[in-house]
Amino acid sequence: MKRIVLAIVMLCYSVTAQSQALKEWKDQKYSMFIHWGAIYSTLGGVWEGEKVTRGLSEQIRAHHGGIYSDNYAAVAKRFNPSAWNPDSIVLLAKAAGMKSVVITSKHHDGFCMFKSAYTKFNVVDATPYKKDVIKELSEACKRNGLKMGLYFSLIDWNYPQASPISESNSDPITPEHHQYNLKQVTELLSNYGPISELWFDMGSLTPAQSFEMANLVHKLQPDCMVSGRLGNDAGDFCVMGDNAYPDYKIATPWQTPASVYDETWGYRSWQEHGKVEDKAHEKLLGLIKVVSRGGNYLLNIGPRGDGSVVEFERDVLLRNGEWLKVNGEGIYGASANPFDHTFDWGEVTTKDDVVYLFVLKIPSGRVLDLKGVFGPIKVMDNSGKRFATKDTKEGKQIILPADFELNDDVKVLHFAHSKSVYIETQKGIDSPVLNRDNAVKHYSISGADYNSYYRSTVAYSWKFKGRSPMLLYTEQEKGKTITATLNGTSKQISLNGASKVAIDPVTVSFGQLYLNGPHWSGLGWSNGDLHNVDPSQSWPAKNGQAWVAKPSWKNGERYELEAAPNESYYVLQEINAAKATPYVLRFTSGDGIQVFLNGEEQTVHNNPVRDSLQQEYLLLNLKEGKNQLVVKFFNRFAEKTVFSIDKDVPQELYQQPLDISFGPKSVYSTLEVKLFQPVSPHRDMRLPGLMIKL
Repeated sequence: MKRIVLAIVMLCYSVTAQSQALKEWKDQKYSMFIHWGAIYSTLGGVWEGEKVTRGLSEQIRAHHGGIYSDNYAAVAKRFNPSAWNPDSIVLLAKAAGMKSVVITSKHHDGFCMFKSAYTKFNVVDATPYKKDVIKELSEACKRNGLKMGLYFSLIDWNYPQASPISESNSDPITPEHHQYNLKQVTELLSNYGPISELWFDMGSLTPAQSFEMANLVHKLQPDCMVSGRLGNDAGDFCVMGDNAYPDYKIATPWQTPASVYDETWGYRSWQEHGKVEDKAHEKLLGLIKVVSRGGNYLLNIGPRGDGSVVEFERDVLLRNGEWLKVNGEGIYGASANPFDHTFDWGEVTTKDDVVYLFVLKIPSGRVLDLKGVFGPIKVMDNSGKRFATKDTKEGKQIILPADFELNDDVKVLHFAHSKSVYIETQKGIDSPVLNRDNAVKHYSISGADYNSYYRSTVAYSWKFKGRSPMLLYTEQEKGKTITATLNGTSKQISLNGASKVAIDPVTVSFGQLYLNGPHWSGLGWSNGDLHNVDPSQSWPAKNGQAWVAKPSWKNGERYELEAAPNESYYVLQEINAAKATPYVLRFTSGDGIQVFLNGEEQTVHNNPVRDSLQQEYLLLNLKEGKNQLVVKFFNRFAEKTVFSIDKDVPQELYQQPLDISFGPKSVYSTLEVKLFQPVSPHRDMRLPGLMIKL
């Protein structure tokens, strides 16, 4: 009994500690990424006098044919960075307004910038420098009060048991290679003090490998955050694509990695720079957009092989650091835009009782529309200057005086959110049914690896009128348990399918099936426009592929198609309905699937447990007349893709009351629905048919 109690206490401590560490990580908002390697930084994007223009400079060994392993390794003998000063790097990050430093401990080439007992291919044993770079930087971070994070490549082109190099870098990790990675991660988390985050990259791990690695990190350092690129939804925070800036609401902790240049992360000696002020403005806009969406911004520099920072990169960082000294209050520790809409003139953050308005452009009429804000507000800039406001039915308007100019700058206004001020964070809807179409969707990033990441849906929320809600759902949702939060009161509800409701029969006819593909394509986006597709024309453009009619294919039959990894097929079918009606279809797929009706996405998800087959029911709201159903079948790992579209399924729904107290009566209520205890906060909840009838 004592052991059980102790285990529970330790678990509670671990969860609490990580929760606090996660909050501290989220509050940082802005950090320095450093791509520095003994070999690729020394080469600087040049091999034997030739500029390597293909690919990223830190991946020069893969992108430039003919570099043998021994010739590449020999470059390490030239690495003796006389200009390397870890304190100056950390002080640059501080002057730039950054709160942590994340450096490449090992990139894809396998060269370790730390002393490793498991390979001589490291900075201490293979270079004249003979010093542990990670140790030097970790000590500098400690001296200067910055947090330290580490990048670690899961693929390793120097490891003998590693898979051959692929163009995608999403290679499987052999059991021997995985054990090697575990040992090196243990070194990194044991020898260099507190590590704020481990930034894993690339490779295609099995779910067991991903969670074993995440568990190891949390065991060695409970406060260390694990990046989502570990794969299989095992990360503490999800990671956008490189230099990606989402324009949607993300419900989980997240980060955008950004480079000063789109062309490279590691040092490139012949890189064109442009104007410092233009690049600084570009990256400042990136920082503001990421923070206004609730994320963290990780901006990269690539020092030269001698350890010096490229002057252009230094000046970009310092310029924005000066801006942050004046305007950082609305960045650090700030929460995302609270509204369910964005603004054409700029971005919004909040902190405590203050709303910050980042003016990125001056709209015509010099009026900032601030929809959703009601009541008396005092709008000021950082100098204390007041701005006039005007009331409208939709909220406030802020009047910009004639002398208010941006001049390629970003101005910040703010106002206090007092008790007399009402902020309508979500627009109320007046509809008899709440469903996926009128919900505010909350997203994360899910996937097995970099090549299968997509925008997953992890919650729905509504603001609505009505007091007698009834849950409706399909066979897809039956048996799952959800957490429903109504006006702040949460309850776990099992979707037990206690009673059925028949869908009124209506005449629905299905046309023949068409096939288009294969296409090289990731999950979560379409290769082309799927509104009003003409199957007699090539798609996605005139020079695209022809739609092939399949008169012998039948609904409900299962078919297989040869498919390479990352290839997709599109299946099109026209559906005619005598009148607007809901209709349930059953889909069978081998891996990822994305369903479109009349060009609008209905559902998308991958195959997180990698079953050979997966089935699901989807409720489609057909309009009167012609409808176009297009299904994208995505293959990530298999040699074939399997699919079926079955129309002959029971046209029925399940229903049960949403048995939660509404609390005090008000005009509108708020409801959020998500899975109860999901495997991962990033995993798609797969509740597309869940509805609430009012």
